[in-house]
Amino acid sequence: MSASSEPTAAVRHETTVVLPAHLHARPAGKLAQAAAQFTSTVQLEYDGRTVNPTGVLGVMALGAMAGNTVTVRAEGPDAEQAVTALAGILAAAE
Repeated sequence: MSASSEPTAAVRHETTVVLPAHLHARPAGKLAQAAAQFTSTVQLEYDGRTVNPTGVLGVMALGAMAGNTVTVRAEGPDAEQAVTALAGILAAAE
């Protein structure tokens, strides 16, 4: 069996971010644009709720406010890059 026909293990990555500002339309839009660029499945979690960050309204519906902790998770070939990019957007929210 050649190496190319073997299944690849799913890559998972996760991090948490304490928001410096409320998760309103501007950062939600930036998250949606960034999340759409990755092939990995990406999720945001806050207060027991999980959303796909490619949808602006879903991100805003989380209701995360400044000082809250949001978890970013991704699974797929570019999971680490996706989590790093989205965590960076969350950490820089204004």
